[in-house]
Amino acid sequence: MNKNPLVFTRILAVGGTVLTGLPVLSPLILTLVLMISRNVFLFDYLMPAEFFPAVFVGAGLLLWAALRAHLFIRPISWTTTTAAALIVLAQGLAIVTGLSSGKVARGGWQEIAATVLIVGYALAVLVLALLGIRLCRALFRKPQA
Repeated sequence: MNKNPLVFTRILAVGGTVLTGLPVLSPLILTLVLMISRNVFLFDYLMPAEFFPAVFVGAGLLLWAALRAHLFIRPISWTTTTAAALIVLAQGLAIVTGLSSGKVARGGWQEIAATVLIVGYALAVLVLALLGIRLCRALFRKPQA
């Protein structure tokens, strides 16, 4: 690899890692700030789902970088597919069961199932961010002499 394609691949990998990691880290950071400043525990577990567009773009950048570098292609593509499927299933379940429109009261099996799918999605996004870190480490590693 000459330097220009490697630099572009590194930019893609770092950008993708930031865009996939931020939705997972944001609720943790905000919870910590609120605990310190107001002595209140508030955790928004839906924030990774609310940032799905950023995750989608970040996953695309990671996949592009992985394809260019020929590294971690399968894990990144499988994790991206899993995250997308889980968020679509969670939203679809909420719509079909009436949870999103308020026809069904909160606290039933519908909310539990949707929450489990959202948590699974958040875990998939976390794995995607960790794969991005591994990809960045591999791309920034100095070649052995």
